[in-house]
Formats: sequence, structure tokens, C-alpha cells
Amino acid sequence: MVKIKVLLADDQELILESLHIVLSMEEDLEIVGLAKNGEEAIKGCEQFMPDIVLMDINMPIMDGVAATALIKERIPATKIIMLTSYKEVEYVLAALSYGAEGYLLKALHPKDLAAGIRVVQAGGTLISQEMASKMIKSINNTTPAKNNEFGLTAREIEVLHKLASGLRNQDIAEALYLSEGTVKNYISTIYSKLNVKGRREAARKARDSGIMDH
Repeated sequence: MVKIKVLLADDQELILESLHIVLSMEEDLEIVGLAKNGEEAIKGCEQFMPDIVLMDINMPIMDGVAATALIKERIPATKIIMLTSYKEVEYVLAALSYGAEGYLLKALHPKDLAAGIRVVQAGGTLISQEMASKMIKSINNTTPAKNNEFGLTAREIEVLHKLASGLRNQDIAEALYLSEGTVKNYISTIYSKLNVKGRREAARKARDSGIMDH
């Protein structure tokens, strides 16, 4: 029997160890490496050439989404399954856009985790109907909203609303389930589309042009 080579990436020692133990019990799975952050996951992929990576999303040094993007760029044959909690929808969408094969919830029974690994190894994807509908919504959110002369997307307008109400980047990130880095990217795109230099100016221009009413 050819075993499926799996690399596990999670910054929580307990989760990493327990996944290692339970998945090693499956006859057709072989755990070839363990990683505690995205950088270690990339190195592990280059060293062990796993078939599948179970990738946690929130990790120090480099998160799972950034690591997914780089692994998919360098070793596209490696299949990646995001390990996620219920709240991390936006991150999962980002990882899927970089080519991840799907996601599994951390709370799943080990047997279901193993079954998910087999599905992906066989060429399948793991995306629930709920996630698929969120993906479609998020794709719609990247097209410019109506009545909007600056070409801002629905998502950018959401960020702009929060910005104008005085929220800090960290608060905006939490409210919209985004990373702070993503929020900063949105803000710089908003500034360049509105041709402004700061928050006050952005808020004023948005109000004057009526974007804030949409």
C-alpha cells in the first residue's frame, strides 16, 4: 500500500501532537513532518515533499494563508487542507483563492479528518455548501458597487464605513474577520481610488460623493 504522506502545521503543541497520534493510527497515512508556523511548513514541504498539508490558519512568524500561497507557487502538486475554526471564513476564502483544496474544522472527529485527507488525495475538494455560497458572495463583493464613481468594491465600502466611524485597523479587522494586513491593503487601495491621503479626507470625500449612503 502506498501511504499518503502528510505534513501537519499548527502552532499549538497539543493540537499538533494529538493530530500526529490519531492520524498515525490510520494505516494509509504517514506523518512525514510537523511545523509550528508557516515558514516551517514551507521548509517541511521542500524537505519531505508531502502529498497533503493540514495547515492551521493563525500561526506566528507566517500564517497559514501566506504559507499556502508560497507552497502553491513553489510546489503546486502539494495539496493543502486548511484547519480552521468557525470564525475564520475570510481566511479560508483567501487560502482557497491561492489554490488550497479545501478546509476542515478543527472540531472534527479524527476519522472525519482522515476521510477528508483521502478525498483530497483522490483529487476531490472539501468545501461545504455554506462556504461555497460565501465564496460566491465574496466574488460579488469584488465587483464595483453600483452608483459608485470611484470604482470601490462592496468590501472596500464596508472598510470605508468602519474607517469613517473612527475604528482602528485592528477593530476593523476583527469586525470584518480580516487580518490587519488585509485591512491595511484595503485602506491603501481606498486612498488611491479616492485620491486622498488620510482617514479624515477619505471620510469627507465619501460623504460628499454619497458613497456612504449605499
